[in-house]
Amino acid sequence: MMEYKGYIGTAEVDAEAGVIHGEVVNTRDTITFQADSVKSLRKAFCTSVDDYLAFCAERGEQPDKPFSGKFMVRMPPDLHRRAFIAARHSGKSMNGWLADVVKAAA
Repeated sequence: MMEYKGYIGTAEVDAEAGVIHGEVVNTRDTITFQADSVKSLRKAFCTSVDDYLAFCAERGEQPDKPFSGKFMVRMPPDLHRRAFIAARHSGKSMNGWLADVVKAAA
């Protein structure tokens, strides 16, 4: 995994084609890149992100930003109640408790 300007890229080898191809994974827009060596992979990634940002600026559009850190969670009421009780029992807010649980799982 690589990070540049808040964008995260992953890559995999296509042995048949002899290239490494990757994509930015934390945006809804499609940003891809490829290189023929590990050494040039990071440069290709950064160039693709810069090209994407320039393309958006050219069109007068806001680029899709990496995740904001906010998300809605839907769950059955009983699970919501149990999560709330667990958060209270640990002395944390629901947000703090959920962030800890997700961090431990990820």
